[in-house]
Amino acid sequence: MPLVPPYIESLQPYKPGKPIDEVQREYGVTEVIKLASNENPMGASPLALDAVKKQINEVNFYPNGGYDLRLKLAKIYNLKIDNVIVGNGSDGIMSFIIRTFLCDDDEVLTTEAAFIGFQVLARSRGVKYKTVPYRDWHYDLPALAKQVNERTKIVYLANPNNPTGTIFSKEEFDAFYKKIPERTLIILDEAYFEYAKHNPAYPDSMQYRYDNVITLRTFSKIYGLAGLRLGYGFAHDNLITNLMKVKLPFEPSMLAQTAGLAALDDVEFVKRSVEINNQGLKFLPDALRDLHLHVIPSHANFVTIVFKDEREVNSIYQGLLEKGIIVRPLKAFGLPHCIRVTIGTMEQNQKFVEMLKNILRKK
Repeated sequence: MPLVPPYIESLQPYKPGKPIDEVQREYGVTEVIKLASNENPMGASPLALDAVKKQINEVNFYPNGGYDLRLKLAKIYNLKIDNVIVGNGSDGIMSFIIRTFLCDDDEVLTTEAAFIGFQVLARSRGVKYKTVPYRDWHYDLPALAKQVNERTKIVYLANPNNPTGTIFSKEEFDAFYKKIPERTLIILDEAYFEYAKHNPAYPDSMQYRYDNVITLRTFSKIYGLAGLRLGYGFAHDNLITNLMKVKLPFEPSMLAQTAGLAALDDVEFVKRSVEINNQGLKFLPDALRDLHLHVIPSHANFVTIVFKDEREVNSIYQGLLEKGIIVRPLKAFGLPHCIRVTIGTMEQNQKFVEMLKNILRKK
């Protein structure tokens, strides 16, 4: 019997976007713009930062497992605390789901080139991992529904989707849900919810309080708390009760919970972040299409550019690094001919386009 199971041995670990200090050292640049990890270019919620500073001297105490944040989220969304879970990012909660509900003979179903964090977590369990291709860069929900069988335990849907930025509509989700048995758990990953929720076609999962649906959201994106690792989920109390048995007892950290509690009150920061993002979502696709590039229409805080092949992607990625601009090639996701670019400030967006234009001109 091998020490390491074959399904772990064959896994590729998740690799985050290249760090700023590494680019500075490697390429000798002082100014670096990071557009690789879908972080908020406005920084973090000021209310959250102030709250963390006030509590920094209490870190000798253990946290309470997110109880205060669960209570506040339950009040905001008119739920019971038993319907809410919090953890170290939404992907942390995904790991609880994988460990809690999957048995050896179960299957996981999602799209090709799904969020890389979910791919790694699901494959690490050693169960059958099934996918269907995108349809015009969107989840093909009818094709997914046809692949559901008696062993399908989890269907993973990200809306908006990472890495394409596309969404599926209320009408599409309603038709899909009618074909899914109650024994199959649907994960609705809404990490980019705040950027898409104003779209009238967007199916806010909190309107679908089904027994077999779990919603995942995060403080990493719109609230700018990626470095503190804080996410949350909503589901039927039976699902949450079982997830709480697997969850680490002191997760999330005291400072992460404190930041989250304050960030939820920072309405102005969220509003301004959405405004900046909307400006970038208008500017970047237009500017990139002017360069004769194929851009996937996005409802998140990033855009994905489709190139001819992986070789062209690597050349452009390297050229941008040398100019101090970090973007995200998507080979690890399953899209080697694509690059994902986070929406930055207008100044950052303009500089990225200018540098890309120079690289394309030389090519």
